[in-house]
Amino acid sequence: MLIPHGIMVALVDGERFELYRNTGSAIEPKLELLPTPDLDAHNRGSGARHQVSSANPSGNLLDEDAHAAAVADWLNKTALEHGIERLVIAATPRTLGELRRHYHVALKAVLAAEIDKDLVGRPADAILAALREMP
Repeated sequence: MLIPHGIMVALVDGERFELYRNTGSAIEPKLELLPTPDLDAHNRGSGARHQVSSANPSGNLLDEDAHAAAVADWLNKTALEHGIERLVIAATPRTLGELRRHYHVALKAVLAAEIDKDLVGRPADAILAALREMP
């Protein structure tokens, strides 16, 4: 996949959210880490489908769903305000599934690609390599 100038890359897992922008060119991309947005994690996502039980005593799935919903809310709001022109989302498979449940039409319109891979905390070179592997 070509990584055009200005494209944003959102990396998400069950707890963390990193946001990058390509400040380089499509030929020589350079990912710049952007400040981490403040999220409202009060949205419990689709947590009603998860029960706190002995298999999940701490309710971590609820927390992960709330985090994914908060990320999606922020991305939706930013897309609606025209703050995102093109976006790639890379997330753990479970988190990506939860994010998709919350996509607004405006976010879908700017979404260039999704990667079901955990890239949070990886160096920029590893992130770029994963993006280049995309068709």
